[in-house]
Amino acid sequence: MSVEHVTTVSYLPEGMPLPAPMPDGLDAPFWEGTKQHKLLVQRCKTCGSFQFGPEWICHKCRSGELSWVESSGRGKVYAFERVWHPVHKALKERGPYLIVLVELPDAGNVRMVGNLLGDPQQDVKIGDSVEVVWEDHTDVTLVQWQRI
Repeated sequence: MSVEHVTTVSYLPEGMPLPAPMPDGLDAPFWEGTKQHKLLVQRCKTCGSFQFGPEWICHKCRSGELSWVESSGRGKVYAFERVWHPVHKALKERGPYLIVLVELPDAGNVRMVGNLLGDPQQDVKIGDSVEVVWEDHTDVTLVQWQRI
């Protein structure tokens, strides 16, 4: 179901720590999904609501009966920020870069944050269509975004 785009260029420079699954295992299915190039979000088995980031209970009905479902990996830019002053020293030479908040219509409009690949000075608009791009590393696969 996921779009299958993989970047061969690491967006993160040397010295930048990679995200890691939480020790309590809450987000482990998400990270296992990314390794398989599947974009997973939680869905409540009781009320059908989608949610992301992962939680132990449903945000809407407080049920603990949650499952993981696959999104198509296509979304819309809900918000974006062109970062001119990186917050991590490893990104000092990388600015500007674009961070997007992507809304996933096929997953209850949940939102995910990620980098928008391509020219950091490209013209981005709220509502632009984007799709997931997988950035594979040894222990983790990152979710990035590109405009379509």
